Parts: sequence; C-alpha cells; structure tokens
Amino acid sequence: MRPLVAHIDLDALRHNYQLACQCAPHSRSVAVIKADAYGHGALECARALAHDASAFAVACLEEAVTLREGGITAPIILLEGIFSADELALVDDHRLWMAVHSAWQVEALLAFSPRAPIPVWVKVDSGMHRLGFAPEDVCAVWQRLSEAPEATGLHLMSHFATADAADSRYFQQQMTLLQALATKLDAPLCLANSPATLAWPVAHGAWNRPGIMLYGSNPLETATPATDRLRPVMTLRSEIIALRDVEAGEPVGYGGRWRAPRPSRIAVVAGGYGDGYD
Repeated sequence: MRPLVAHIDLDALRHNYQLACQCAPHSRSVAVIKADAYGHGALECARALAHDASAFAVACLEEAVTLREGGITAPIILLEGIFSADELALVDDHRLWMAVHSAWQVEALLAFSPRAPIPVWVKVDSGMHRLGFAPEDVCAVWQRLSEAPEATGLHLMSHFATADAADSRYFQQQMTLLQALATKLDAPLCLANSPATLAWPVAHGAWNRPGIMLYGSNPLETATPATDRLRPVMTLRSEIIALRDVEAGEPVGYGGRWRAPRPSRIAVVAGGYGDGYD
C-alpha cells in the first residue's frame, strides 16, 4: 500500500543498449544485468533485450539460473566466476560462460569433466586491484587453459579504475599493459565498461561490458554528445504524506544535519533507505 512506485521504461533500456552498440560498432556488447539489473528487474530486462543483446553478464550462479529458468537462451557470463567447485555442474548444465580470476578456480575447472568445453574469460588485474591474476602470471594461466579440453573460447578481460575520469593517465597505464598482454597472447579482449564504451574507443575489444549506462546513468565526470543521448530507465514517484511548519533554526531528520535557515514548510515524502533511496 505504500505510494512509492518505480516505473521501468523498457524502451529506454533497449535504446541505451543500442547506443552502446553504436558507440562500438566493431565490438559485441554484453548487457550487464547483475544485481537484479541494478535494481530494475533482471529477468524483465533480459527479456526486453533478448532480441538485441549478444550476451548477458551476471555476478553469480543464482542470477544466471534465474535467467535460464525464465527462458533466456543467450550466452550468460559469470563475471566473478564460481564461488565453489561444486557450482561447475550447474555451469555445465546451463551452458554458462565463466570468468576466472584466481588459481583455485582454474584448478577446479581443470579437475572437472564438463559435457562440453566451458568458455572462459581470464581476468587480469591491470590496476583495479580487486580481482584478477597479476600480469606476470597471466601467460602461464592462459597457456594451461588453452591446452585444456575443459576450456574453450578464451578471452582476456580486465576492469578500468578511472575510465570515467577526465584525467586519463591511470587509464592509459592500464591500457598499455593490456595491449602488450593481448599482443603477446594473441588474445581477444573484453575490457570496456560503461565509461570506456562511451569515451574510449581504444578500449573497445571483441566484447564490451556496458552496465550502468544501460539504465540511463551517465558514468562520466562530464557530459558528452553520447551521454546526452542516454534515457533514464527508472522513474520513482511517490506522495507527500505529511506537511509541517518549522521555525528558523529547527533541525529536521537524523542528527539535525539540516536546519531551517528561515521559517519553512517541510513536505515528508514516502520513500527512504528501505526503498533503496538513502
């Protein structure tokens, strides 16, 4: 009965995906719908993009299984790979693709006997320093997987820390490292997140991974002609549930962090952190 409603515009979602494709016409675009499509409803968004998207990306196996059970047949990649070796049976059953970012994931895959080879994307830590193999270890991992009957479709992937920033120096450092690795391994690349898809053609690879831009959010520090074309997918609407008058200097809310600079009328809207709005 709460009056707060999120309106989801799936036409805007399709528009934003097509914009990602237009920004990188020589790449294929993975539609990133992890975390319930950033709160927009993963299955509904996947179904809306089913005729357009070349593949989908999720964070974990549960998200992938929900899509498969909902009728999504396109490739789905697990961006963080598996969290335990026993997940590989479901990866195989549901024909999923997986990233590997840790040695134990490689060992688990090589000890498994899938019915068909599993497409694998090798994640390298080029400077984000969260997940991925150290650059000096990537060649050995790549060699093992390229010789393994359990793996197929190897790609090199990474994640940019500052592709959204006007200062491009750190981005360029990461890009230089990744280009050198790709040349050495003759590896197809999946590098570009939303900001790199929009602003850095040099990062466009065999695949790109647009995420937050699909939902209409500008991921760059400044606006560009491309970001001006993004359309918001979610609109929140609610109702004012109370009006009150406070005198100058009176606090409102936790910690009294806001004080009325003058006699003020306060409107209280139904919506808060329980709805995902801090």
